[in-house]
Amino acid sequence: IGHPEIFPLLLTAKTQEIFNCQPDEDVTEEDCFRCIKKEDIIKDLKSRANTSDFHPLKKVILDYPGEEILVVFDPKFQYGQNFYIVASEEAKENLLKSSATAEEKEETEEENKEETLEVRKPWVSLGSEKEVEEESVKERDTKIKYKISRVRRKFGAPITFTDRNASDEKDCYAECTAYEDTTFSIKMLERDVGVQTVPKLREVSTQTKWTYPKNASTQYCPRQLSNEAKAESLSSETLKEFLTAVHIRMEIALQQNEIMDVFFDDWKALAEEQEEDKPDVYLKAYQSFTDVQYLKNRTISCVHWHPTISGLIALSAREQPSYEEQANLSNKSLLHQSVILLWSIFHPMCLQLVLKAPEDIYCFQFSPSDPNIIAGGCVDGQVVLWDISKHEEKLQNTQPVTEENMDSAEDEPGAVAAGLTEQSSTEPPPVVRHCAASSILYGHKKPATDIHWLPRKLEGNQKGGASEKRDGNYLQLVTCSPDCSILFWDIPSIEERERFISEKIKEEKRSHMLLDVPDTDENLDLFWKPLIKINLRERDTDTESGPTRISLKELQYRYKASGKAKSMSAVKAPHKERPYTEMGTSSSKNLEVLENISTDFFAGNEDGEVVYFEWKMKIDTNSAKRASQKHSEKYTLHIETINTLQKSPFFKDIFLSIGGQKFAIWKEGFPNRPILRSSCSAGRYTAGQWSSTRPGVFFIGRDNGNIDIWDLLKKTHEPSHFQNISKSIITFISPSSASAKQHFLAVSDNLGVLHILEICQTLCHPSSNE
Repeated sequence: IGHPEIFPLLLTAKTQEIFNCQPDEDVTEEDCFRCIKKEDIIKDLKSRANTSDFHPLKKVILDYPGEEILVVFDPKFQYGQNFYIVASEEAKENLLKSSATAEEKEETEEENKEETLEVRKPWVSLGSEKEVEEESVKERDTKIKYKISRVRRKFGAPITFTDRNASDEKDCYAECTAYEDTTFSIKMLERDVGVQTVPKLREVSTQTKWTYPKNASTQYCPRQLSNEAKAESLSSETLKEFLTAVHIRMEIALQQNEIMDVFFDDWKALAEEQEEDKPDVYLKAYQSFTDVQYLKNRTISCVHWHPTISGLIALSAREQPSYEEQANLSNKSLLHQSVILLWSIFHPMCLQLVLKAPEDIYCFQFSPSDPNIIAGGCVDGQVVLWDISKHEEKLQNTQPVTEENMDSAEDEPGAVAAGLTEQSSTEPPPVVRHCAASSILYGHKKPATDIHWLPRKLEGNQKGGASEKRDGNYLQLVTCSPDCSILFWDIPSIEERERFISEKIKEEKRSHMLLDVPDTDENLDLFWKPLIKINLRERDTDTESGPTRISLKELQYRYKASGKAKSMSAVKAPHKERPYTEMGTSSSKNLEVLENISTDFFAGNEDGEVVYFEWKMKIDTNSAKRASQKHSEKYTLHIETINTLQKSPFFKDIFLSIGGQKFAIWKEGFPNRPILRSSCSAGRYTAGQWSSTRPGVFFIGRDNGNIDIWDLLKKTHEPSHFQNISKSIITFISPSSASAKQHFLAVSDNLGVLHILEICQTLCHPSSNE
């Protein structure tokens, strides 16, 4: 107010260090002016953008006519901040001139003081020399001088020392008589010591006197005044003066009792309000599922809802073998069956479908373009495909629970679907064998820990619409493994797979081998190979970064269309060279070149690091070969293996990472740190998942069986609610929306039990600006 050319500015410690204007070092209260070049401030605005402290005054700085801007240190916060800038040349010159005149005045005052000090007053003793003399050290006793000599002829003579008993000869005894040393007889006038008082300890015992018990009673009668004394007390002047003095205070006290209740318990009322808010956030138990045949002594590794069929859920289980079982892998097939189970919450008494696998499944995904195709990653590194299109009609006939039956059994949500199903649980579920399995030689060497489908590229047709081109030249799958590799796979068309199966059946019949059903053919394996391999092992430093989870952008990969289509015999025949194009080396001769490939992705590894990889393919001008250039950035936050790295369903550049005792929310392009990270929790986080309906809500499973519900609109330092689900470790979380009013959360644990929970409406409906 009154100074339109002055703009207050808050400069942080980092900006003060950059422009050399740190308080008490570069600028002080007396020397508070600093001229900063306009070009340097503009460079800071370009480099740090919104994080620059000059960003609020960006327009004022750009419109400033001069080359140097005056920045003034304001320690008393006269204008509201620790600094302010002067936005006009006239005000800048006036301030600098006023400071120069103030310095000249100070110099003249100092010169006058020096002249007055030259005229010194005579020194007058006040007794200080006596104290100096008493405190000085003086030698009181005269020094004693000793002179020791010997005969000159004995100088340099050899000396021998021997042991001798003093009692043998009298002259060998030397008596040391006691004498009084005056050095230790000085009387101390003052001494510096430490004293601590300690209470005295005394033991005392008492014995009560026991008397003979007897019944006793006391009759009490109140003492009353006589009528004459009452009349005299009421008519006395003392009573009138007392009533006059307390009349106003008594009236105020009675009014206060009418206005508010003095006995009202505020703490109890506050607790009642908190208890009323608790039922708004909850996870209601709906169903629980387990299977004695397939899930006994197993841990559920992955859970996914069917993309199109409501209420249909798929789960996979894997073994937790001991050391002896790991050493004896030959008996592993006899212990259990490796399967994926499809189960409907509307028919919980029986399984809908069983997908047979060659090994335990670590992860799997439904294809987004064709939900009948399921891809899974095994613990031995294989990638397996299933085709359930023959059972699609049966799966779609699973009708949900009607509203009438739901209302009649509203009090027992866990038994609603179980009581309404009419399907017999004694009928065995259909078993579907995998239609393709990858080559063990060219696949992952360790378990395939994460798998993702890539979208197919849509090409325009003559009618103006978009059609999906189905040939064998598309990359559709990407998998990662702790063996420091990421593999890209193409999926053969259904016609090619059926033709391949029919050819194998004919070959089996010609060789007169016994064959029960076509789906049990074991020779379909080992012919499906990856097309591209990205090796994450650092060759220079010989360090490994084994990814356990990956997060990809929405990319479309494909090869150039070739003139000749690949035949199944060519796919079947083994190659001498590698069947994939490895990033970092020239592409194989038998493969077409990828066009417009961009492999920018995030990965979470076993060391708890979130790594950003950026690969670019370029052609070397000298050798005319394709070579790769990679760039990686590591962000160390977690101390254990990353178990969740999931992109937000609402924002393409936001993803969640969970590992060990921490979780973090990251934003692509944000420098070197997450936008939100948790403090270190008491237990371990084992699984996590974003909400499918609210952008600010996500669920995290813990090793003690609890589910933490995080609502970022309410709290960011702790979960808004937590609920115990199981007695064992939570292994996987998957949300689903059955209808607009009914949302489910599938939670699996380490005991092989799948819990279906109904999510409350508060956690399902987002706010207008969430």
